[in-house]
Amino acid sequence: MVREFKLPDVGEGLSEAEIVSWLVEVGDTVSEDQPVAEVETDKAVVEVPSPVNGTVREILAEEGEMVPVGTVIITFDVEGEAAEPVEESGGAAESEEPAVESAVEPVDESDANGDSAGAASKGGRTFAAPSARRLARELDVDIAAVEGSGPGGRVTDQDVRAHAEGGGKSTESDEADSAVKSATRKVTDEADEAEPEPSTTASASSVERAGRDQTLAAPATRNLAEEEGVDLNDVPTDEERDGQPFVTPEQVTQYAEAQRAAQEADAQAVSAAAPSTAPDTETTAEGEVERIPYKGIRRTIGKAMERSKYSAPHVTHHDTVVVDNLVETRKRLKPAAEERGIKLTYMPFVVKAIVAALKQHPVLNSQLDEDAEEILVKHYYNIGIAVATEAGLMVPVVKNADEKDMLTVASDVNELASKARDRSISREEMQGGTFSITNFGAIGGEYATPIINYPETAILGLGELKQRPVVEDGEVVPKWTIPISLSIDHRVIDGADAAQFANTLMNYLENPELLLLE
Repeated sequence: MVREFKLPDVGEGLSEAEIVSWLVEVGDTVSEDQPVAEVETDKAVVEVPSPVNGTVREILAEEGEMVPVGTVIITFDVEGEAAEPVEESGGAAESEEPAVESAVEPVDESDANGDSAGAASKGGRTFAAPSARRLARELDVDIAAVEGSGPGGRVTDQDVRAHAEGGGKSTESDEADSAVKSATRKVTDEADEAEPEPSTTASASSVERAGRDQTLAAPATRNLAEEEGVDLNDVPTDEERDGQPFVTPEQVTQYAEAQRAAQEADAQAVSAAAPSTAPDTETTAEGEVERIPYKGIRRTIGKAMERSKYSAPHVTHHDTVVVDNLVETRKRLKPAAEERGIKLTYMPFVVKAIVAALKQHPVLNSQLDEDAEEILVKHYYNIGIAVATEAGLMVPVVKNADEKDMLTVASDVNELASKARDRSISREEMQGGTFSITNFGAIGGEYATPIINYPETAILGLGELKQRPVVEDGEVVPKWTIPISLSIDHRVIDGADAAQFANTLMNYLENPELLLLE
């Protein structure tokens, strides 16, 4: 039985996702819950598991393709139900020669280790690479009508082009058909030795497949075929036993070697024909322009920022906090943290200070339920921390930060940031935030207008920590300072609330020992 698998909604209300990579190939055996693909959506790469135990039948989406949720992306032959056995004819020779029956065993189509050349026509299956299917759609070609020349009769890009240009079968497919007509033909010397023209892609069609329904072979030969990954019904032979084709170990070995050589040539040809990774540029009247696809994480970030900016009226409160005591405190504690294998940055102090300030000004730890017209003030503290990665900005969340000590928060921050940068972070680790921090000062800069991580109602931006001139007792002195930029959703939070929160936060950062009381 064939099981279709549709792209699930791996996010919250997801409408489409990008296929990052396939972790399986056609013909692979998979188990239930085994990852079969990596899908990118909403700032994360998510593994999609197989829903069944079975064999990959077709892959219907290309890597890099944006696929709507609910689209069939892969099909499986359910384990144990993949094919119906071909009826065996009870030939007279079997009843007349029982001794031969015990020495050689018939192999029908359901025992095949690979896909035979006739699989498409016999089982209604068409084996084709995702790129070949896309090309067939572009050229308005019925993929089921194209004869495959790849390994196991798989349809390649070249087969589709040849079919479109010739209005029928490709030359390579015609050669394969001629091979099928003879159930006793050997692999010819020409097939082993001929080299393709520079403009011709070498393919597995150079290995003639017999495509029989039944083949006789000794048990040892069958075992050899299994080890080589060869379908006995495809091995050419001119020998017969009791009127049935008979395959020897030497013929299996010869066919397997020729098939491997053809597959290697296929791989080299596909690699050579792969599209260039050079930038897509064009020349306009003003000059040269490079086009970069707006998709994946960059597109997700853009849509989230657009929704936040046009949903929540932003107001940003700026201030500067003197942190000489914080710098000294971290300096003292850093060696002790390192002894426990934890890198202590300033971020854990900021997280704990924010939690302490939120407890005193809870309206900043809220969400606006627009449908119910209610403000949801949250009594848990999940602090999101923006992390710059090669793929774009991600916001891992430190869950229940109020229940964790300083070193635990430091460990969580370090681990989540590392996972975000190497794209191993899970979607769950970036959900459920109640308040966010963005540290643009890490790359320089003082003030900004951070965009709220919607549906949260506030976000704190940190400027660069450095010594700046500060007036103290009428004199200008150098002090360690951090500029802060607090953006709020003005529908929920008033400017006075923002200023009071900022003052409380600054007090904790100026006097970090106060955090011991929290």
